[in-house]
Amino acid sequence: MSDRDARFVRAVGKVGNPETALPDYLERTYWWAYLRPASIRIFDHKVIVSAILWGQYRRLSDIVLTRIAGGDRVLQLACVYGDLSQRLARQVGPEGALDIVDIAPIQIANIRRKLVGMDWVRASVADATTTRAGGFDCVLSFFLLHEMPDLLKRRVVDAALAAVAPGGRAMFVDYARPLQWHPLRPVMAAVFALLEPYATAMWHTPIAALASHPQEFSWTRETRFAGLYQVVIAERFNV
Repeated sequence: MSDRDARFVRAVGKVGNPETALPDYLERTYWWAYLRPASIRIFDHKVIVSAILWGQYRRLSDIVLTRIAGGDRVLQLACVYGDLSQRLARQVGPEGALDIVDIAPIQIANIRRKLVGMDWVRASVADATTTRAGGFDCVLSFFLLHEMPDLLKRRVVDAALAAVAPGGRAMFVDYARPLQWHPLRPVMAAVFALLEPYATAMWHTPIAALASHPQEFSWTRETRFAGLYQVVIAERFNV
């Protein structure tokens, strides 16, 4: 282990939460992407994230940022490679707040390192399926649902919606079913079969259908890149 990796492992130990164990599916399926220091060195670059998302990372991030204002209180479910969290933090500004939760201590250690000096950002080890008290202007799930087993997809959607304040919104950005003629459709089907065993469900199940109480929200859905990606916004009725 290199000196740099050793320092990082020590940093991870400082943010670990013994009461939040890594789920088996995460260790089994995504150890190579999220749970090793080498994973972060390889994947946590804008150019890599953009390549994985076929050049659409910036456009999808921009859509998120257009729905967030200075002073908003935002909850981000799971860390995201690239610069989305930094941009979110700058968008809400010191008058707002950004809470980031992730079940992997290594990811929280990494995001804290990326957001040093931004005192209005809090990053903590926690399960995205845990229900939090409402009060957030925006709750964001950015390419999280496709990585989770179907039961956990439902729990994350419900937890996200429960955290939304009246008049606030939950945003889900993820994969969707591309148009039949899309040249990447067979490529993505192969990628899902090899590396993303829970992602194909996003082609068949509307995100709104995962919610236990969808009637409490106004739902909008738009697709990007010929249907390969979707942006779903659930706005809680202001009653």
